[in-house]
Amino acid sequence: MTHVWAAVAAALVIQVQGILDCTDGELARWRGQTGPTGIYLDRLGHYVTDGSLAVGVAVHADGGLGSIGGWTTVGLATGFLVLLTKAETDLVHASRAQSGRPPIADTVEIAVPHADLVRRLRRAARSLPLNRALLAMEMTFLAIVASIVDAARGDLAAMRVLDVALLVIAGIVVVGHLLAVVSSARLR
Repeated sequence: MTHVWAAVAAALVIQVQGILDCTDGELARWRGQTGPTGIYLDRLGHYVTDGSLAVGVAVHADGGLGSIGGWTTVGLATGFLVLLTKAETDLVHASRAQSGRPPIADTVEIAVPHADLVRRLRRAARSLPLNRALLAMEMTFLAIVASIVDAARGDLAAMRVLDVALLVIAGIVVVGHLLAVVSSARLR
């Protein structure tokens, strides 16, 4: 039952982080203080939170900090892929700036891939948004569900299934996102 409370505590911390994130952003806009430092710190916070949660799920799947093993390695790989997906997005803006191109808004027209196959895959992915499982609130909700199942069963099987599922989803998302970026007008 301790594992369930750990997952619930993580979800509550993520809720507080989300509230503070929204509040400080609105306060900065209201005060007219939306500079690069605030944006940088906001993104860094999201990187750390989303990447760390994948590792936290994996440590939980291993049985806690006292028994780190192979499941944690799966979580570290997932955390890396989560960070890589976020980097793929931010690198669009960095690449445009370094090549002297103007900034772009991430509009639907710009983001639509030119390749027909990639466009169809993107449309299919939109109907089944697995990438949401890699976001903080959704991941903690999944961890709560897995913890409850594990508490009822008396083992860690559900958390381990979640650990592997997150790795598979992260792998699909990182490849799909890369294809979508390079086949769209974002880098042109």
